[in-house]
Amino acid sequence: WGITFMYMWAGSHHLHYTALPQWVQTLGMTFSVVLLVPSWASAGNALATLNGAWHKVRDDATLRFMMVAAVFYGISTFEGSFLAIRPVNSLSHYTDWTIGHVHAGALGWVAMITFGAIYTLVPTLWKRERMYSSGLVEVHFWCALIGTLIYVFAMWNSGIIQGLMWRTYNESGTLTYSFLESLVAMHPYYIVRTIGGLFFLVGAVVGSWNIYQTIRRVPGLTTDDAPATADKPLVPGE
Repeated sequence: WGITFMYMWAGSHHLHYTALPQWVQTLGMTFSVVLLVPSWASAGNALATLNGAWHKVRDDATLRFMMVAAVFYGISTFEGSFLAIRPVNSLSHYTDWTIGHVHAGALGWVAMITFGAIYTLVPTLWKRERMYSSGLVEVHFWCALIGTLIYVFAMWNSGIIQGLMWRTYNESGTLTYSFLESLVAMHPYYIVRTIGGLFFLVGAVVGSWNIYQTIRRVPGLTTDDAPATADKPLVPGE
């Protein structure tokens, strides 16, 4: 209920330093900061649920997806409240920092919890004892995590540099750097971002293949790397 009530007032923090009335901007900033309380309560509740079962996180990649998702949710909600503060927003807005923040939530929280849920539901819905390959789930997890971290850190760095370059003035009071110069400075970070995105994409392709093979696998085969070539029930003697 806290998230439901507070989120409806937080949107105006995206419009700091615009024609929006100052009191509306302040209202959005205030509720965005207060929103950290129910958000972190949710993340803390998810992580605290794992108390006494952390050994399962080490051994089960599916559960690890969900644990990492809860961590990214906590990080993203803290960062969102932080970026809503007007002086911080003056540096971050319109830069790649915002893109990094959004993808920390989209890839780290939404995608990770979705992958974990899919890996939990697919064996149940298709009445399989397990996924086709637990090793491929591990590969997917590490590709997704590494890709997300590379992507987000690249955008955090490029965004902060962008913001600093855009607000640097020389002695005559004019901008020190042109927009084109700031764009050229971002080139290495965009290359790194592409690498991170490719890691994430490879993980998604591996996961899709694993899910496909799990669905078409003959029920009853339990070996981790059992071939999935048969599309009909096993018949004794064949």
